[in-house]
Amino acid sequence: MELVFRDDAYARSCEATVIRAGDGRIRLDRTVFYPTGGGQPGDTGRLVLGDGDTVAIVDTVKGDRPEDVVHVAADGAGLPAPGAAVTAEIDWDRRFRHMRMHTALHAICALVDAEITGASVGAEKSRIDLDWPEPDMTRDDLTGKLAEIVAADRPVRPVWITDEELDARPELVRTMSVAPPRGLGRVRLLEIEGVDLQPCGGTHVARTGHLGKVAVSKIENKGRRNRRVNVVLLD
Repeated sequence: MELVFRDDAYARSCEATVIRAGDGRIRLDRTVFYPTGGGQPGDTGRLVLGDGDTVAIVDTVKGDRPEDVVHVAADGAGLPAPGAAVTAEIDWDRRFRHMRMHTALHAICALVDAEITGASVGAEKSRIDLDWPEPDMTRDDLTGKLAEIVAADRPVRPVWITDEELDARPELVRTMSVAPPRGLGRVRLLEIEGVDLQPCGGTHVARTGHLGKVAVSKIENKGRRNRRVNVVLLD
């Protein structure tokens, strides 16, 4: 399957062919729909058939194999037949908010010298949990530093390295409990130029200026060492 979103996170739609459909689940030969993973929710949207009919997609999840994406149709929706040509269209407003949020969490990770213990991306609110027993910054400090990164308008891009290269650079892995996805012989990194570099398969903005107005709304104590940094978009 061709994962259009992986090379072009700004693609809102693509032409595709149905490979298989049944039990409310649809597989295509290519897709712009991002499947749930890495703390980022799966995309929603619709498939537009050649006759103009549409199939609402309420979730997108990973299949049994690497690069297998499953589009989950709304309950009771009629499914297209294998071989049917469709246009896959994501809910762009929701996706773009996810892209902004996900990149903002990477920026926070770079600003705080602590390993990641968990994260969740949402359209309205996101969070990153950190092994940060004695915070040396307030929410206002972090919000101000984020604003500086936004103002710098730094490039954000994917970078690929081999499994062996990642093994030789363990410092790139910032998560304490979740290992980067493997199985393809190479690993995708997300680079915020001059700010952060770490494994990630999610969708992100192309420049930090696209983050817009983002703020840390709260830093919560979630245990002896764990601190939760909550993030919201202000526009």
